Amino acid sequence: MNKILKLLNENPRLTNDQLAAMLGLDEKEVARAIAEYESEGVIGGYRAIVDWDKVDDCDKVTAMIELRVTPQRDKGFDGIAEEICAFPEVESVYLMSGGYDFNVCVTGRNFQEIALFVASRISTLDCVQSTTTHFLLKRYKDSGIMLSESEDDERGNYTL
Repeated sequence: MNKILKLLNENPRLTNDQLAAMLGLDEKEVARAIAEYESEGVIGGYRAIVDWDKVDDCDKVTAMIELRVTPQRDKGFDGIAEEICAFPEVESVYLMSGGYDFNVCVTGRNFQEIALFVASRISTLDCVQSTTTHFLLKRYKDSGIMLSESEDDERGNYTL
């Protein structure tokens, strides 16, 4: 049944009928498996990958914020993650190895809004030792989907 998950991950618009035909299964069996995955939280949702750079009226800035934290007794990393996830600006939170403990992806209307969010909301949490903010300048590939076509610039240099 992992094949269903792989296909849905590549294209969440596939119908149960299409999935069944691709996998040689009964449509009811596919529907039952998907319902089970959804109820168990294996499938957390379905989402379109949008290239916001191609949307004319979209003023959206994305930043990756690395956090170094001090886990507190009875809270640990999971409790800190829950606290960070509660902010509406936060799109994703990852616990990671290396020099920082968390990678937090946030969006805002502009660079200043994100900087203010980091300064006033994230860095003031008791557990946060330090932050490093990286602003996303251009997306080339997102969730396995190519967003930007490569092109030659006017000087004949190959660019992405």
